[in-house]
Amino acid sequence: MPPKTKFTKEDIVEAAFKIAKEEGFSGVTARNVAKRLQSSVAPIYVNFATIDDLIGAVVKRVFAVSDAMLAQQKGPHLFENIGKASLAFAREYPVLFRELVMQPNPYMNSYEAVENTMVEALADDESMRGWNLDERKRLFLKMRIFQLGLSVMVANGHMPSWLDEQDVEALLMEMGEDLLLVQNLKREGN
Repeated sequence: MPPKTKFTKEDIVEAAFKIAKEEGFSGVTARNVAKRLQSSVAPIYVNFATIDDLIGAVVKRVFAVSDAMLAQQKGPHLFENIGKASLAFAREYPVLFRELVMQPNPYMNSYEAVENTMVEALADDESMRGWNLDERKRLFLKMRIFQLGLSVMVANGHMPSWLDEQDVEALLMEMGEDLLLVQNLKREGN
C-alpha cells in the first residue's frame, strides 16, 4: 500500500481558493476540495473543524490577494490606487468580485466602515484642503459609484471592445478628476 499523501493547511486553502475562483464560495465543499486534492475528505477535517472555517480561510486569502494588488499600485492618491486595484481584481477574479461586491455576504465590511476610512484619508489630500466632512463624503460616494460600476462592467465582460485596460484606467482617472473639478466649482460658487 502506498504511503498516504499529507496535505498542509495551505495546500487545502489553495485548492479551495482555486475552486472559489472558478465557482464562487458555494463551490467550496469538502467533497469538491477533496476531489481537487485527489484525496478523501479526512485531511480537510483534520485541518478545519467546519467547511465554514475553511471558507473563512479562503476569504482571508482573497483579501490578501486584494491587498497585494492594492500594494502594487503606485499612483499619488489613495483613491486612484484603490480604483485601479479594484479594476485589476475584477479583471483577474470576476467570479469572486461578483460574489463579494454584487451580492450580500458576511465577508465585506459595511459601506460605512469603508467610507469612514476613505473620507478620513481624503482629508489629507491637498486638493481637498478646507473641505468639510460632508463634502468629502459626497465626493467619495460619487467616486465609489463610478469605480464600482466600472469594475462591475469589467467583471461581467461588458466593456466596449474599443477600450483596452489602459483606456479603462484612464477613464477611471478622468472621471475622478471631473468629479473633483465639479465639486471645487460648486464650492467656489457658494
